[in-house]
Amino acid sequence: MDHPRCLLDAAEKLRNDMVDRLSTLVACESAPGSLPHLESCADLLARWGEEALGRPAHRVVVDGLPHLLWPAVGRQRVLLLGHFDTVFPVGTIRSRPFTVRRDVATGPGVCDMKAGIVQMFTALRLIEDTSAVGVLLTCDEESGSGTSRHLIEREARRSGAVLVCEAATPDGNVKVARKGGSVYRLTVGGRAAHAGVEPQRGVNATVEVAHQVLTLGTLGAADSGGTSVTPTLLSAGTTTNTVPEQASLAVDVRAWTRDELERVDHAIRGLVPFLPEATLAVHGGINRYPMSPELAQPLLELTQSIARQLGMAGLVGAYAAGASDGNFTAALGVPTLDGLGAVGGGAHAADEYVCLDRMAERTALLAGLVDRLSTMERFGTQRIEDIA
Repeated sequence: MDHPRCLLDAAEKLRNDMVDRLSTLVACESAPGSLPHLESCADLLARWGEEALGRPAHRVVVDGLPHLLWPAVGRQRVLLLGHFDTVFPVGTIRSRPFTVRRDVATGPGVCDMKAGIVQMFTALRLIEDTSAVGVLLTCDEESGSGTSRHLIEREARRSGAVLVCEAATPDGNVKVARKGGSVYRLTVGGRAAHAGVEPQRGVNATVEVAHQVLTLGTLGAADSGGTSVTPTLLSAGTTTNTVPEQASLAVDVRAWTRDELERVDHAIRGLVPFLPEATLAVHGGINRYPMSPELAQPLLELTQSIARQLGMAGLVGAYAAGASDGNFTAALGVPTLDGLGAVGGGAHAADEYVCLDRMAERTALLAGLVDRLSTMERFGTQRIEDIA
């Protein structure tokens, strides 16, 4: 039996173990910025990672947040990248516990991306030699990777390729391209006045921010698949009978190209107040540049070759509107393939799910890919596409 099929057989035998570990990991909540919970989750993953790799994690603490790094022993030929924070606040697990119905599991963070972490460590357990493999699990991806970006980029620069274990598409396809993203906060200043007695003396920050929302709506693309400029979090005012003196608006921007991100960035920074005497300040900017499909193509072809040996027909590379830490690594010119985690959907939603019956094949696929990449030294100076 060929090697990929042996990996699949071994992964099938570990399916129940993977489901048990997924239950444990989902129950270990890891809300953004909740240090005690992030540390507890890091403790659990550090044990699993040491078991899978045979070496302890380096706990890299930045601004109090614990990131986990297992550097390769020698030359780092492949880096596995993921995050263990979720978007869900502490206590969500009580109202939506990990649940299995037939071959589908639900629970907070089950798809984004705790099942991917379970599969990652299981895949590493199937590989005989992991000395050329690095693993990085961060804990602030959902809040913009502010403390982990330097670490991600440093490890990517010393790696031959980066495999991101974020979830696959609901159809099971990997991700070769992602939109880039920007995050802004618009702060509006006005002047307070009594809303009933003399509102004319005020400068209404709520009215000003409403004008800005309408202007932002003109900056995106007309079609739903293009550039999006989306006002999100909004706050204004202090009491119901006071003309609001201040308002704050968060803006999310996504685009397929660097030029589009920079076009919108220029337009947002050029916004001016509509109301006389109102002030407007713009904070933030471009967070992640787009992930280009050209960098992923050689890795995609190698992955497709392994998938065919596993009997996984029709694996293709998908374009994903959401960004990931793979955007950072691809922007450095490092070959990057994303979506190598669990098959599921509903990320960030109450109905988030993963397909348990796909976990074994995805684990075998990842194991086969890592094994091939980590032994590339046998091929001398050959490129990835030459060994697919």
